[in-house]
Amino acid sequence: MNEIKIDEIKNEDITYMKMALIEARKAVEMAEVPIGAIVVLDGEIIGRGFNQKESQNDPTAHAEILAIRDAARNISSWRLENSTLYVTLEPCPMCAGAMIQARVKRLVFGASDPKAGVTGTLYNLVEDKRFNHQLEVKGGVLAEECSSLLKQFFSELRIRKDG
Repeated sequence: MNEIKIDEIKNEDITYMKMALIEARKAVEMAEVPIGAIVVLDGEIIGRGFNQKESQNDPTAHAEILAIRDAARNISSWRLENSTLYVTLEPCPMCAGAMIQARVKRLVFGASDPKAGVTGTLYNLVEDKRFNHQLEVKGGVLAEECSSLLKQFFSELRIRKDG
């Protein structure tokens, strides 16, 4: 796993992960699972997204996919070379595959996902040398804050369902 020590985290990674958390909180307001993502290129946010599977009735409307789509539209290119994608939860296979296809250079994620994470937890899809593109990966940035937001959401959801 790509867990890191706090002193190895770049200040910019913390800043951008906080922005991804802002996106995740937008999902909470829509009763969506709170996952947020941003794409950064040359110090500028070029794409944003938060989970919208329920509101869009779209199984592909994950935060990362929406952020990648937004970034590609904003730079008028599907190639997001030299970009960094920040996401609050470790990506699933679909999102990791989209990052490979978009040629994202670097992935920074917050909380690990023991059920679907494929950038180090269950498997490491984005660093597999058999693909024509690999990403640099850093996990664990603001992990506690990212994890806490998810735990709180699911705890409140259980209370509503049981209540």
